Amino acid sequence: MSPLRLAADYLLYRARAFKLHGVHSPFIFDLYHNVLRHTGYFPAYTHVETLRLKLLQDNRQLKITDLGAGSKSLPSKQRKVKDIARTSAKPLKYGQLLFRLVNHFQPKTIFDLGTSLGITTSYLGEARKQAAIYTFEGCPNIAGVARENFRQLGLHHICLVEGNLDETLEQQLQQVQQLDFAFFDGNHRYAPTMRYFELCLARHHEQSVFVLDDIYWSGEMKRAWKEIKAHPQVMQTVDLFFIGIVFFRTTQPKEHFTLHF
Repeated sequence: MSPLRLAADYLLYRARAFKLHGVHSPFIFDLYHNVLRHTGYFPAYTHVETLRLKLLQDNRQLKITDLGAGSKSLPSKQRKVKDIARTSAKPLKYGQLLFRLVNHFQPKTIFDLGTSLGITTSYLGEARKQAAIYTFEGCPNIAGVARENFRQLGLHHICLVEGNLDETLEQQLQQVQQLDFAFFDGNHRYAPTMRYFELCLARHHEQSVFVLDDIYWSGEMKRAWKEIKAHPQVMQTVDLFFIGIVFFRTTQPKEHFTLHF
């Protein structure tokens, strides 16, 4: 998507977005006040951001195997670690939001669909050290760096599943009874996004939380987000522009929220 189209979408989002006083659902009000807009400090923030700074200075060249939609800013098959860290990792604001979501909901089984260098995965791991965390990466060389990073942070409860997500996701889902939390960042195209969502949906439950990255990244992602919101098993969604959050709470009415973040 062109920068102008993305900017136009963002202006439309800002025009629709509510702040705290405009939210009437008690569940969403609490989530917005205590999680989304939380401004307190957690030591894990420093752990992961120190790792990010180290990676932003890492000049190692990696040969890239890209099985997803690819990088708009890094089309080369040879990339420096520091460039991947600069363009592929979620910014601090959103990595720390994912930390707070996991810290708040305390999921036992977490799937991270798109490891990259492991910065976002590390935020998930720091938030819930008692969880079983499965993160999926298609490029062996990037996966090797991510494993180094998990070891450095002592996140031994993270299992990195290497290979094509089209194959590994379904295989790993068969090994778990239920899926409490999932972050979808593995392929920014319509068909794979919907396929991964439907696969994970087979293991969801009433309290599951799914988070989708870059819901306005392209026309295909906008289409996927629209269809996910309309899915009969999806009950509540929160649009934060760069990410979308999905809930399945049947005890509450089906509602969609666009919140200022």
